[in-house]
Parts: sequence; structure tokens; C-alpha cells
Amino acid sequence: MAHKITALKVQSRNPQRVNVYLDGEFAFGLSRLVAAWLQEGQELNDEKIATLKAEDAHEVAYQRALNLVVRRMRSGAKIQENLRRHGISEEVIASVVERLERSGMIDDKLFAQAWVENRAEFRPRSKRALVYELRQRGIAEDVIDQALTENMPDEAELAYQAALKYSRKLNKLERLEFRRKLSGHLARRGFSYDIVIPVVDRVWAELRSNGPTGNTLTDSEVLP
Repeated sequence: MAHKITALKVQSRNPQRVNVYLDGEFAFGLSRLVAAWLQEGQELNDEKIATLKAEDAHEVAYQRALNLVVRRMRSGAKIQENLRRHGISEEVIASVVERLERSGMIDDKLFAQAWVENRAEFRPRSKRALVYELRQRGIAEDVIDQALTENMPDEAELAYQAALKYSRKLNKLERLEFRRKLSGHLARRGFSYDIVIPVVDRVWAELRSNGPTGNTLTDSEVLP
């Protein structure tokens, strides 16, 4: 059955969408990109209407995903998760993600690399913690392994950098309290006991290098 387009009106609240009127009545809305080739007087059959609506659903999903990755880099899995929350079909999601991957807007390898580098510079944490974070963002195991192998600095040095930053808040504490708090901070960032202990000793020694007290902790002062 054919329907005639009797009006095409830009939506007042969203200028990027157009209301389509068929046979004198409002029928549906379309993105301006999808509606670009429509004109008043044109006839649409049911098949063409279904095609236009499918194209619009894809374009709406694509624009939503594009807005997400433009604001900040995201993994493909997180984009899919966001689109699902908005009720977008799996077929459309798959098509949108594939389109963004082809254009380079989604690149899990680049995302994982940037994540590891950013953490190392601004919020150092252990390899174990980074693996957990990247898994939570849907990054594949082989991509995680590659990112860590190629971009992960020495873990002891990362622990030292994390300790050095946090120690500024603790420099007025007594040695045991300093040790307890700094060890806990590093442990929460996933660093192992074997790495934490020498790093804490090193930072304490450096902070107290100009003071009258000793620089390192004895075995008897090691906390569990």
C-alpha cells in the first residue's frame, strides 16, 4: 500500500530530526540524514517505510555511540553496553560497532595501550590491577597481554612512583604509622607484599635522609 508524503517538518526540539507526515497525518520521525532524499508528494510503500525506519534506528544508535567516543576513548564492549541500556537491538549494535571499528573510532588495542600508559603516568598500579581493569572494560585477553608486554613499565618502579606521590600526605607520621598507611595504599593498587616492603623502606629513607633518625625499618617492625 502506497502512502503520500504530505509534509516534512523539522522538529522544534531537535533540529537534527524531521517529522514525516503521510496522507495528512504524522507518521514517524527520521534523522535529517535519513530523510535527506525525501520530498513532499513522494509516495512510500510499506517496504520503503520499514527500510527508512531501520536506517533511522541505525543512525540514531551510531550518533549516540559516536558522541560517546568523541568525549573520551572507550572500548567496544562499553559502547555495546551503553547501547543495550537504551534498548537498541543486537543487530543494530553489531552494525554500529563494526562501522566505528572500520573508521578507527573504536580500537581496543589502542584503548588498552592508552589505558596502561595513562595509569603508569598518573595513577600507577600493579599488573594484576591493570588486568582486572581492562577485563572489566571488555578487552580480550590477548589484547591485554600485548598492551602490558609492550607498555608496562617495571612494576617496582610503578610502586615507587605511587608511593612517592602518596607519601606527601604522610610525611608527618611516625615510622610505623607511615609504614602501615603507605603499605595499605600500595596493596589497594594491587602491588604484592614483596614489592611493597622495599618500596616503603626506600621512600621512608628518602624522606628522612636529612633527619637524625635511621633510614630503614628492621625486620621486627614489618607489619603483616
